[in-house]
Amino acid sequence: MKLSLVTLSGLLLLIQTSLSLADNANGKDLYVQRCAVCHGADIKATGPLANKSNPPTPDLTTAAFKKRLNEYPGVIVSSVVLRPGGNLIPKTLRENAVKIPPHAWSVNDLRDLNQYMSGVISKTR
Repeated sequence: MKLSLVTLSGLLLLIQTSLSLADNANGKDLYVQRCAVCHGADIKATGPLANKSNPPTPDLTTAAFKKRLNEYPGVIVSSVVLRPGGNLIPKTLRENAVKIPPHAWSVNDLRDLNQYMSGVISKTR
């Protein structure tokens, strides 16, 4: 059976789209389980712990953050890995008796989280 180039391209697009949706589901799950408690479901710093850290949780939909995201596409991932402020996230969780189990972050997890959050951020006005 011979596949035409158009058929092959269509199959590759379908596979790529399916993988993208699966990745986005992982990113969304990670976000909901690990980030929404501070950043909120809308990524606008509306979570129950948003104002309980010092400094307060930032709204990631602001023009300033969107500009930063555009200039430094990995900024979300680096924020997760580097944790500016050092102990800010664990300290805020501990002080508010919120327990989030440890997570062994994989490269795919970081990519998926970045992809999910970037998608949500880009859709906000």
